[in-house]
Amino acid sequence: MKVSYHGHSVVQIQSNGKTILIDPFINGNGLTDLKVEDVHPDVIILTHGHGDHIGDTFEIAKRHNSLIVSTAEIATFFSFKGLRTHGMNIGGAYTFDFGKIKFTQAFHSSGFTTEQNEIIYLGMPMGALFMNEGKTVYHAGDTGLFSDMKLIGERNPIDLAFLPIGDNFTMGPEDAAYAAGLLKAKMVVPIHYNTFPPIKQNPQQFIEMLPTGNGIVMNPGEVIEI
Repeated sequence: MKVSYHGHSVVQIQSNGKTILIDPFINGNGLTDLKVEDVHPDVIILTHGHGDHIGDTFEIAKRHNSLIVSTAEIATFFSFKGLRTHGMNIGGAYTFDFGKIKFTQAFHSSGFTTEQNEIIYLGMPMGALFMNEGKTVYHAGDTGLFSDMKLIGERNPIDLAFLPIGDNFTMGPEDAAYAAGLLKAKMVVPIHYNTFPPIKQNPQQFIEMLPTGNGIVMNPGEVIEI
């Protein structure tokens, strides 16, 4: 399984010939190495409804007939636009032909702001576990620290965890480091930082809070194999 990071919270997984793209915020993301026209995901996983996570989902999914997997509300929102969707909810899991997805809780909010300055409620925010090839990747989405991360790690041994460190909207580095200890993931990568002024952070300082060898700062476009 190959996993790559592409700035902000954009993560791509390649497993058994399928490409899974998580939170594809590309246009407007000054840190990404991606271009919308160059991504060809079979599946798009959305953790919640904010614009910096839904991002370019509509254009990408429409062009490639990608399956959108997210909350029941987000799935319905995109199904009304004629796209393929699969709605789920917190605590639920489903085994697809490309792997198993299980959604966890996340403490945040979730709403989409339209061009008419209206906010559409899109269900609860979530974290996502992706399981395939005997490996588990955890994308925490946007979240604050919560104690049940310990249960997530105990019940779903995690090979690679992506945790937000930007503070202001999510956990900051100190809370994210504590979260990493609760999860006991084999490897931890910081996300959701430096895209905007309020979430400016030094990711290396976060890595230094972790046990030696447990964390890595991934540059946009960097790939690791697990």
